[in-house]
Amino acid sequence: MDYGYSAQYSTTSYGAQGGAGGGGFLNQGSQESPAGGKQNQYGKDTLRPVTIKQILDAQQPHPDAEFKIDGTEVSHVTFVGQIRNVSTQATNITYKFDDGTGTVEVKQWIDADAGNAMETDDSKPKLVENTYARVWGRMKPFNNRRHVGSHAIRPIANMNEVQCHLLEATVAHLQSTRGPPESAQPQGANMNGDVAQQNAGYGAGAGGMSNVSPHARRIMQCLQTVEQSNEGLHMHDIAHRLQMDMADVGKGGDELLAQGMIYTTVDDNTWAPLIL
Repeated sequence: MDYGYSAQYSTTSYGAQGGAGGGGFLNQGSQESPAGGKQNQYGKDTLRPVTIKQILDAQQPHPDAEFKIDGTEVSHVTFVGQIRNVSTQATNITYKFDDGTGTVEVKQWIDADAGNAMETDDSKPKLVENTYARVWGRMKPFNNRRHVGSHAIRPIANMNEVQCHLLEATVAHLQSTRGPPESAQPQGANMNGDVAQQNAGYGAGAGGMSNVSPHARRIMQCLQTVEQSNEGLHMHDIAHRLQMDMADVGKGGDELLAQGMIYTTVDDNTWAPLIL
């Protein structure tokens, strides 16, 4: 992974908004028709590495607008921090994260059926106080306070990832505010400030695909290479394409979801990749 200042960033192409903003339901913007005046913005979705201070300082021109960091619209963010508090409620779990630059609340909505399954699954990663974790989600305002609606949280297994992330966030900030060094700027580079990383692959974390099973690797390769809509691929389609048992597809998908490499779209069994 190249963490140097010469790393390049561009707009991502992953699609549906997932359930990060509404308790497991699709974002309202994706349900409205064009006649309602709000168009789908999937093609402009970005994933940017940030610090918590950048989240708190992000600007929102009006309530329906995307947040802006360094003057650039940002739809999804990822950051690393220490869990200071965990508050479990009937519909969501609220985590208080601290990364040294500030603190922010992260809400993860609970699906009743999935929640019951997780309670009996010891293989799922545990998120407890005073441990470090990586968050993927969207910035949300509520009652004049800002929080992150998360669609994936993964414990940090290698503490080097904490420092690497801070370098990634610094590079993204410098690229957006100053552009790349002239000597490092390739011909025809897209320097519009959209900062979803092409090569690092945030969903893979420090260990990349080496942390997942062969079934999960095949599923990820399928999601990355098969032509698909913004909604991704259903697990039945993946099983048919790969000639895999549904049980193996389900286990592999759970691994990728836990690692933050994919996210659910129209339902819990339809997935799209977060790294392309």
